[in-house]
Amino acid sequence: MVSEEESVLLDLVQVFTGYLLCSCALAAVALISIIWFIRDSLHIHGIDEKHVLVTGCDSGFGDLAARQLDQRGFRVIAACLTEPGASRLRAAASPRLQTVLLNVTDSASVGSALEFVRNETGERGLWGLVNNAGISVPIGPTEWMQVDDFKKVLDVNLMGVIEVTLTFLPLLKKARGRVANVASILGRLSLIGGGYCLSKWGVEAFSDSLRRDMLHFGVKVSIIEPGFFKTQVTDLGLIEDDLKKRWNALPVEVRRSYGDSYLQEYTKLQAFSVGLLCSSDISKVTSCMQHALSARNPRTRYAAGWDAKLFWIPLSYVPTCVADFITGLLLPSPKDT
Repeated sequence: MVSEEESVLLDLVQVFTGYLLCSCALAAVALISIIWFIRDSLHIHGIDEKHVLVTGCDSGFGDLAARQLDQRGFRVIAACLTEPGASRLRAAASPRLQTVLLNVTDSASVGSALEFVRNETGERGLWGLVNNAGISVPIGPTEWMQVDDFKKVLDVNLMGVIEVTLTFLPLLKKARGRVANVASILGRLSLIGGGYCLSKWGVEAFSDSLRRDMLHFGVKVSIIEPGFFKTQVTDLGLIEDDLKKRWNALPVEVRRSYGDSYLQEYTKLQAFSVGLLCSSDISKVTSCMQHALSARNPRTRYAAGWDAKLFWIPLSYVPTCVADFITGLLLPSPKDT
């Protein structure tokens, strides 16, 4: 039999042990957090001697990233699709920034950009490559798409990323540099039909394999996963015009299966969700690009935007039935179902 005094003593020992374990766990978490913060805050030296190539600089993330990296002191080579886009960027940046015309779907254009960059970087090699160029339209219900619609988006968002990366990889290896590929939260959670989600899932997979392959060569690869931001990718005017054309081109029996009001309800919900979630502060994305290029220890993945961190990425981890229910609230139901 255990006496009352011994029972009290055992209870005290258990309480003290529990308190000690909790304190040790909290101390360990605090220590790890401090170490992570310090490690995350360390930056490279000699930025003014390092060249970085950013694609898709005519507008949006690419345009702002090029200007910010230029202000930071990097030797920026901004790849633009059009000469007007390049001219606007040169006018807004320092004389140090260089521009080059680049169509990521054209191998000859990629080759010309390589020669330009090689001449600029010399023996130093290319420190950073930011694969930012991308398109979204056409997106919409899968049944409304043609095979060429998928190819159009995949050629820019995925095959363009792959070809540009492979082309510039020798220069990146020479500098033991960085690659930052812009994927999306839609590379974790497919919310809509068309090639966009497919392309971003592909960017995620390509980046993961590239990171592991390049580990031994000192080239570090990061993936940037933006949430919803106000750029051309989320331009409701472009998206709605394309959806109307697709709806009008559908066979009568297909339109009838969805119901006469489906297109209106679909575009209305798209406008609501984009208006609710889209942030105009695109610097949240370009800050991730800067960190990936300038941090001594760049992160493997960067979630950009409150919706990515607090909603979309957590949603990608829940059971599929739960994710399907929640995402289903963002889409209307066809009338025949």
